[in-house]
Formats: sequence, structure tokens, C-alpha cells
Amino acid sequence: MSAFSDDELWRAELRGQAMASPPERLRAALQQAEGYRNFLATLTGLLTVIFVLKGQENLSRMTTGPRWWVTGLLAGAFLLLLLASWMLVSAVHERPGAEVLTDGEVLLRYETERADAVVRTTGRARWMGLVGVLAVTAASLITWIYPGQVA
Repeated sequence: MSAFSDDELWRAELRGQAMASPPERLRAALQQAEGYRNFLATLTGLLTVIFVLKGQENLSRMTTGPRWWVTGLLAGAFLLLLLASWMLVSAVHERPGAEVLTDGEVLLRYETERADAVVRTTGRARWMGLVGVLAVTAASLITWIYPGQVA
């Protein structure tokens, strides 16, 4: 015996079918990509502020090895975060002037393929963002562990 009435179960089944439809899958995927893009932009800004306020003011005081590691980690993190942000923007927004599809079958196929592409791109961008954040964190830790010579 179910804890729900037949009417509640029927309505839930209809909602599930609606959520599984190509237009709804695409809408959900685009919203998720937009949310990750906003999160990534916010996190990048916070990490920049933390590194600027807490990091070393002058990397030239550091010994050669740690200085190159910090420089490489920051450059790599910047590129990864920039690329991840670009991927999320292009996942959410298509090219300007894209053709408007009017055929029903073509439109449904497009919505299905586009939702899959947005999910894939968002997944890749999330991993790139995570690696970028870890690289900034590692660079910041290196400046704290190997502060260099005090003038």
C-alpha cells in the first residue's frame, strides 16, 4: 500500500514525463551551466582577493625554485579558470544569429543534442575550475611556506 493517493502518483508521473522532455532537459542544463558560471566567477574573484591580500607582495624575494612554481601555478590557474569560464559562457549562450528551427522533429533532436552538449561542457568546465582553484591554493601555500628572505 502506497502512502500517496492514485491522483498524487498520477500527477507525479506527469511531472516526471514533463521533466524528461527535451525542452525541459535543455532548460535545466542551461540553468545549471549558468549557475556554475556564476559560481566560478565569484570563486575566482575571491581567490584573487585572498592571494593579493595574503600572498607575498614581492615574489623576487623567493628562491628560484618556489618562485617559478608559484609563477607557473598562477599562470596555469589563470588559463584554466579563463577557459572554464569561456566554456560555460558558450554552453549557456549560443552564437549570435543562430538559425531558428521550426520543424518539430528537428527542434526536438536539437534540444536533446544541445542538452547533452551543455551537460558535457559543464562537467569539463567544473573540473577545469577545480584544478584552477587548487593551483591558486597551491601557489598561495608555497608563498607562505617559502616566504624568501626578509629585507
